[in-house]
Amino acid sequence: MTAVLTAHSQAPGGQRPPDFDDLVRKAQDRLKKILPGGSGTGGGLGGRGIALIAAVLIGIWFLSGFYRVQTDQQGVVLRFGEWVNTTQPGLNWHLPYPIETVLTPSVERINQINVGFREVGGPAGSNQRDVKSESLMLTGDQNIIDINFTVQWKISDAGRYLFNIRDPEGTVKIAAESAMREVIGRTDIQPALTEARAEIENRTKELLQEILTNYESGILITGLKLQNVQPPEPVIDAFNDVQRALQDRDRLRNEAQAYRNDLIPKARGQAQKMILEAEAYRERIINEAQGEAQRFEQVLAAYKQNPAVTKKRMYLETMQNVYARTDKVLMDAGSTGGTVPYLPLDQLRNRMTGGNPSDQTGTWRRGSPTGGGGSSNATTN
Repeated sequence: MTAVLTAHSQAPGGQRPPDFDDLVRKAQDRLKKILPGGSGTGGGLGGRGIALIAAVLIGIWFLSGFYRVQTDQQGVVLRFGEWVNTTQPGLNWHLPYPIETVLTPSVERINQINVGFREVGGPAGSNQRDVKSESLMLTGDQNIIDINFTVQWKISDAGRYLFNIRDPEGTVKIAAESAMREVIGRTDIQPALTEARAEIENRTKELLQEILTNYESGILITGLKLQNVQPPEPVIDAFNDVQRALQDRDRLRNEAQAYRNDLIPKARGQAQKMILEAEAYRERIINEAQGEAQRFEQVLAAYKQNPAVTKKRMYLETMQNVYARTDKVLMDAGSTGGTVPYLPLDQLRNRMTGGNPSDQTGTWRRGSPTGGGGSSNATTN
């Protein structure tokens, strides 16, 4: 049997392979020469040599436990595969392998997830494919709306991120879609398409962060942005017609409101003016009536004291008021003996009074140097 083994152990061409025992023996001899206590002729290792070798090996093993965590990373220390500690950036140490190992995921990198659409072909965002199963949502007023949005997130706690959730990206996507559907389900379609977009983004971001915090996912939501908000494509034309009608309604309502705001203050001002004029007229009439009453009482008191004089004065005042409104010239015929026949007395009077016959008492007294008969538009006494 030894002959057989020897025959099979020979290499092709009749050459014998190197003897393994001989190689080991030569390596031991070289090691004995190098290590303290060794001899050139043989002999075993001394106790001090073995201890020195063990110390060096143990030192190298302990030094292998030092590791560096970069500024954008967190160190997750695992002891026999179990998460026991999270370390911050800098130089750290853990029990050497195989007792403890460390993972250093990046916690500053911003990750992005698209919900409702996918980017296909070419540069990012050049082409988009709508995913109806994610983008179509029901609003609070029982309408359907098509919403595409993006979520940006990063790792806040590397230990929880690695060990509390199995599929971080899928978890964020499902939670984001759920949060958006809840917010849209409480919002009418008209505000969602116009002025409520910022509010929807903030409310969805807060709700999504609350969900991930409850999951202890170690994920921080840094941003949520609506990309496209519109009615479903089959009804977008009809919806645009409705929006134009609503805009016309709002425009007409605003014009009517502006007309109302312009007309009502004017009407109130005119009404107030009429009220003030009526009050002023009332005050004037009352004051005039009171003044007339007081004057009558004074005349009555004077009449009681001297009736003849009062009657004469009242008669003269009355005649003066009556003749002041006539176009007659009254002359005292006894003082001059006549009038000039061709003297235009009425024109002279108008010229003297500025064209207003009522400015004079209506009596013209002037003697006639020539005498004679006749007068133009004159009455003699």
